Amino acid sequence: MTKIAIMQPYFCPYIGYFQLIRAADVFVIYDNIEYTKKGWINRNRFLARGEAATFSIPIKKDSDHLDVRERFVADDFKPQKLLNQMRGAYGKAPFFAETFPLLERLVLNQERNLFAFIHHSVAEICEALEIGTRIVRSSDVQIDHSLTSQDKVVAICQALEAETYVNPIGGQELYAKDAFREQGLELRFLQSGEIVYPQFDDDFVAFLSIVDVMMFNDRKTITEDFLQRYQLQ
Repeated sequence: MTKIAIMQPYFCPYIGYFQLIRAADVFVIYDNIEYTKKGWINRNRFLARGEAATFSIPIKKDSDHLDVRERFVADDFKPQKLLNQMRGAYGKAPFFAETFPLLERLVLNQERNLFAFIHHSVAEICEALEIGTRIVRSSDVQIDHSLTSQDKVVAICQALEAETYVNPIGGQELYAKDAFREQGLELRFLQSGEIVYPQFDDDFVAFLSIVDVMMFNDRKTITEDFLQRYQLQ
């Protein structure tokens, strides 16, 4: 039974994003949707002095109506500054030496197209975490791309001959199982289980970037426990 999940591209998102990828046989990543200025596409959160802080990949100023694949990383982006932030935040974390080289490959990527930059990061992290799900760009799927919302999701699933569509649990307000069933599709919702781990001697801060998870936990714990800590409803 082929399961498909579809999401926007995010740079180093939280672990639930990678649980969703792992839960699917094919993961479709949107490249031909409008970039959202106040969204999380090019930014996320890390741990700084015991609290959540935001890091971001700056992008060139352009029309607010361009798709993600039409946006570009800013010329004045200083990757070493971001890496120094991460080194300062996580230099004493137990798995810093193992994780920082991966982070360097992501941040020092010379690709300036925003989608390609993020796509590269998602693929690299999936490889590091032994997630073998096939990743497809939405624009490569042969559908009517003027479709929106549920109609577009259904069209993508049908084009890729999916039997099941997996969506994060928050989508319960957006999608109805009966509507998908009428189109010959099963709709499942991914509910992440609680994931808590030591972050130095501070109180735990949840929903940080996958970078935080990888800095404080060994790969076996992540791949064999955390990534499997979810239910499909």
